[in-house]
Amino acid sequence: MKKSFLIFPLLMIFLSSCNSGKSAQNSERYPIVDSLLKVMTLEEKVGQLVLFTSDWSVTGPTMREGYEKDIREGKCGNIFNAYTAEYTRKLQEMAVNESRLGIPLLFGYDVIHGFRTIFPINLGMAASWNIDAIEESARIAAHEAAAAGLHWTFSPMCDICVDPRWGRISEGAGEDPYLGSLISAAMTKGYQGEDLSDPFTLAACVKHFAAYGAPHGGRDYNTVDMSERWLREFYLPPYKAAIDAGAVTVMASFNEYDGTPATANHFLLTEVLRDEWGFEGFVVSDYTGIKEMIAHGSVDGPEDATVKAINAGNDMDMQSAFNYEYLVGAVKKGLVSKKTLNEAVRKVLTVKAQLGLFEDPFRYCSEERQATETMTEYNLEAARKMAEESAVLLKNDGVLPIAKGSKVAVIGELAVRADDMLGTWRGAGESDKMESILDAIKEYNGASNVIYAKGCGTEGQDRSGFAAAIVAALRAEKVIMVIGENCHSTGEAACRAYIDVPGVQTELLEKIAALGKPVAVVLMSGRPLVLERESAAANALMEVWYPGTMGGKAVTNLLFGEANPSGRLPVTFPRALGQVPIYYYAKNTGRPFVNPTAKYESRYLDVPNEPLYAFGEGLSYTTFEYGDISLSAEEFGPKGELVASITVTNTGKRDGIETVQMYIRDLVGSVTRPVKQLKGFERVNLQAGESKTVSFTITPETLSFWRKDMSFRPESGKFDIFIGHASNDVKSAKFAYNE
Repeated sequence: MKKSFLIFPLLMIFLSSCNSGKSAQNSERYPIVDSLLKVMTLEEKVGQLVLFTSDWSVTGPTMREGYEKDIREGKCGNIFNAYTAEYTRKLQEMAVNESRLGIPLLFGYDVIHGFRTIFPINLGMAASWNIDAIEESARIAAHEAAAAGLHWTFSPMCDICVDPRWGRISEGAGEDPYLGSLISAAMTKGYQGEDLSDPFTLAACVKHFAAYGAPHGGRDYNTVDMSERWLREFYLPPYKAAIDAGAVTVMASFNEYDGTPATANHFLLTEVLRDEWGFEGFVVSDYTGIKEMIAHGSVDGPEDATVKAINAGNDMDMQSAFNYEYLVGAVKKGLVSKKTLNEAVRKVLTVKAQLGLFEDPFRYCSEERQATETMTEYNLEAARKMAEESAVLLKNDGVLPIAKGSKVAVIGELAVRADDMLGTWRGAGESDKMESILDAIKEYNGASNVIYAKGCGTEGQDRSGFAAAIVAALRAEKVIMVIGENCHSTGEAACRAYIDVPGVQTELLEKIAALGKPVAVVLMSGRPLVLERESAAANALMEVWYPGTMGGKAVTNLLFGEANPSGRLPVTFPRALGQVPIYYYAKNTGRPFVNPTAKYESRYLDVPNEPLYAFGEGLSYTTFEYGDISLSAEEFGPKGELVASITVTNTGKRDGIETVQMYIRDLVGSVTRPVKQLKGFERVNLQAGESKTVSFTITPETLSFWRKDMSFRPESGKFDIFIGHASNDVKSAKFAYNE
């Protein structure tokens, strides 16, 4: 007979009465948790707070020496980077059949924008402003990952970022807390579904808590320093939205906040997360985060780091092995109370119970499901559609769309490198199963109508391919240049002091443009870039980010008009590096820039204050016009609401999607307020010539903010409302709120 949880028949009786409901995060609904806590040794309890990595070699998944022994001895209760149904079953059998108590392992992985079917990078998906489709992308990722034996994803990333030098801006939703909150909640729901015990779901992990996206200098892992007011108003909302959506785990960030690393920050992990927000799941450190407190200079050695982390509310240690090495001793010395230890273990066991792992530890290890759920036709079509909706057309003087059958020159290394389209943190994506942009264009347009030249690489100063690229351009009717950053230039530990298009790609673009041929630039990047030269040289400019598994077909559909661009920027594109950090919800100064001839105003001498491309911008192959704003009333109070309506008309000859955006400005507050804040939007599908009226409801909650006394409420006063195409292209009206 197998040695598993069946060695405790009483626990099976308890299990039969358990209800694995959709969002309970306490152990009262899972009697097995308390039953296990009564019989676990100190070492076994600590083992549940240890997370070690698996590895991957050319021959497949591997486990480091000693980790298998730890699993069998109950000293390691969680593994990340282990996947495939066969491999996770092997490790799970060690835990449930060979350890003393048979407690199942929890398997985690960075399923960030897809597992096998890779969607556009998160910043790209945010550009779709399609919340339902983003939720569906997470649901598809969960189906594929769960079929490969995984239980837990280190996503959604909820970090707001206004500094494109930071490489990990690619993993988030951009600069806006309202849009970011909707996306973090949607991804959480997509991963976790209605019931975590459904074996097609994953436990979500809200990261990186908190304010990781605001490092000094845009340099990864660096110090974060901001007021509590700014933190609460602009950085915390997406994390809270994910918690409110039911996320069962949270990851502490690498950075410090208010002088204390987030890994052991009691204010963040206990006072805000648990006491204020009511979070009942467990907190895990980021990779070696507990160990890194020594380098921060906030702890006196490994034991002190271990003690401070768990006492602050950080339950699980990812890869530092500090809990593994020092927590047992710390409890015996009284540095960590047994109550604190038990509560941390309880949270971990409860998540395992929610996932149904005590009922069936192997429910996620299905080779049949792995074969049938992965890269299905439905999944690939969803990825293609998302890639099309994520693309943002920034400029177009009529060169796009290209007529099928046109003689085109395709230039650029990125046109043939399918792997780059997967971007950073690409799960288990496989580029050898993908079609490059060049191959997709040839398939659609006919190989005889396509001329390719590399021109130059994405990095370096090699210009030897310029001549061949110029010849290719001269032979074509139109030129498609695919330029930008390769996939290694963004993501974790990929920060850039200069955010120009790298290498000599822009130099080549300018030489091609000088030939007089119409040039459409396809820009691939994981961050906003400084694009003044590119925008000036190109006839059309389309940001496609890293579009994922189906990127080749999606980009082709967009270029040739089979799909109509509908993406809108979720982040500001600066015109010069010196403007960074730059974001649309800035505040006025006492000397706002209003007079171009005035000297003593808040301005630059050498560039305009305005960005090159503003938050919310994006063109279409059709055009839209807005009427005036109509308000249901000129003022309202605490028990009322106000409805703002506007009519939008598709004035072009093609059907298209317009994202109607609504912004609010509080004109006078007890503390200064931003010049505008996104408070609503609606994606409207309009046929050519069609008009629709879009309405937004404004309530007291819409107007609430962190007031002078740090209460979150609205204040009486006058407001501007803006509705339109982008943050810098709106109609306006005024109303008042009276308490």
